[in-house]
Amino acid sequence: MAVAKIAATALPSVVTIKTKSSQGSGTGSGFVIDPSGHVLTNNHVVASVADGGNLAVELGDGTRLPATIVGRDVSYDLAVLKIDRTDLVPLEWGKSSDVVVGDGVIAVGAPLGLEASVTSGIVSALNRPVAAGRSSSEASYINAIQTDAAINPGNSGGPLLDMSGRVIGVNSAIARDPGSAGEVSGNIGVGFAIPSDQAAKTAQQLIATGKAEHPIMGVRLDSSFEEIGARIRDSDGSLRAVPPDKAGLKNGDVVVAFEGRRVIDANQLIVAIRSRTVGETVKLTVDRDGQRVDVSLTLQSSAAS
Repeated sequence: MAVAKIAATALPSVVTIKTKSSQGSGTGSGFVIDPSGHVLTNNHVVASVADGGNLAVELGDGTRLPATIVGRDVSYDLAVLKIDRTDLVPLEWGKSSDVVVGDGVIAVGAPLGLEASVTSGIVSALNRPVAAGRSSSEASYINAIQTDAAINPGNSGGPLLDMSGRVIGVNSAIARDPGSAGEVSGNIGVGFAIPSDQAAKTAQQLIATGKAEHPIMGVRLDSSFEEIGARIRDSDGSLRAVPPDKAGLKNGDVVVAFEGRRVIDANQLIVAIRSRTVGETVKLTVDRDGQRVDVSLTLQSSAAS
């Protein structure tokens, strides 16, 4: 399908989000996800008005409507809004698990406040561990899709579409390497999107309960560990939901692979875990006193910790 045709079909379902609070004014993007008036965006787009302020959604035809926050999730940098319209056409979800490097993609949103902007590119990489959000207190860790489609501040929360016009990701312009303290302030040919499989699942949970469920390992990781891998923290505070010895893990173990993929550091492991589902069993490879050991672990719910 041609980019022009995809854009013409998608634009009526993509919205611009306007916020105004004591912290100032902001602009972001979002898109309609069901006929009931639910709109998906990034949490960091609406975080400033979560405790008060003005929140509005502007449709493609210029109509501006007040919006309410149904639920927001810091961990995945997603939020669902509600507007009083039931005649809007939702975008169709695609499967991010089917995406491959080199696929064509289209980003739609309001970069720098310029509504209804369309850019195109390809999928540059998959499973990129990146952080999103404007502050350390609301940092999110995402197993992101990387694209060279131009993404700028204001694109945040808009859809990343495949060449059939289906949503395969939610753009997050304020994204960076988890180890970096800086932010990307404009397009540099490296943009990131939250995979649609995670976004769709989280959106459903937010609509149903106002909260999202997060998978966790049940152990604490050592953030001061500077070698390759992620070390299980050797301290009294290491337990969260399941004692490491019962989970097959021991204090001092260094996780070096997750489902056969090399683990560089704790951030990468956290991102990999969060891309999975509560109750799912995953395989970890750990370095234990110089020996490689495979461990099967059933992921817990953060709500139980």
